[in-house]
Amino acid sequence: MATESERGPFSRWVRSTIDDPRKAYRAMFYVATVFFLFTTLFPFYWLLVLALTPNDAIADFGFPPVPQGFNPGAFVEVFTTVPFHRFVFNSFVLGVATTAIVLVLASLAGYVFGRLDFPGKGPLMLLILAVSYFPPAAFIIPLFRLFTGNVSVLGVSSPSLFNTPGAMVLPFSALFMPLSIFILATFYGQIPDGLEDAARIEGTTRLGALFRVIVPLSAPGVATAGVLTFISVYNEFFFSFLMTSGEADAWAPLVWGILSYQGQYSELYNLMAAASIVGVLPVAILVVVAQEKIVSGLTAGALKE
Repeated sequence: MATESERGPFSRWVRSTIDDPRKAYRAMFYVATVFFLFTTLFPFYWLLVLALTPNDAIADFGFPPVPQGFNPGAFVEVFTTVPFHRFVFNSFVLGVATTAIVLVLASLAGYVFGRLDFPGKGPLMLLILAVSYFPPAAFIIPLFRLFTGNVSVLGVSSPSLFNTPGAMVLPFSALFMPLSIFILATFYGQIPDGLEDAARIEGTTRLGALFRVIVPLSAPGVATAGVLTFISVYNEFFFSFLMTSGEADAWAPLVWGILSYQGQYSELYNLMAAASIVGVLPVAILVVVAQEKIVSGLTAGALKE
């Protein structure tokens, strides 16, 4: 049998891991952390490299691993070349409007599925979740005809919503509502019945008990559903690309603004990278703030139990 000094570093580590399994758990944690940081932070690093590199240098060196020059003025040019702030504002408004609609309607549906018993409750929930897995491309042709006024019912044509927020908010709300219903139904079902009964005894209606008692107590679930919906809408491009003409005044979203730096004969890669970083910042700030609130809410609920 080989002595401890005759074993290689890996063999000694394996032996020590067998004696202390926590070393294996720490090693797996470090490997997963490094992999996660590399896959998530490296794209932002590359965007920063491209944003700081003058566009002529990008054309000469391709996509360099380090900045070929220093051009922080690109973060100012993104607003002077095109009205990029309007594109960011459009995405923000679309996200807030969709999130508000989804939370209100999903709260009503989540109350029904989470706190009431009725025939077909399980299959209906499965049907709602199944609809959320349909590819958006399956709806684009009928929705495009509907929102461009090409659908008539009893001689009445559908309103033309092209280049308006309605052409995007309505599909977004329908697409992202099933997941919110499932999340809120799970949280609402965990609220003790006695709390709602006490509110009902005081004269509050079911609707009042929902928004005055159940929703505040389910703040982590509501925050989770709201953040996921907002981020999904803020990053959405498929419907936004087809339901607008691409101008900032026509409610074109953030991705349209990034593509505006791509012309017929030239591509301003440094401005596209800078615009991508600027566009990501609001969502990054929201995720950091919301994550802290969600974790603290879940922890508080666990301690109360």
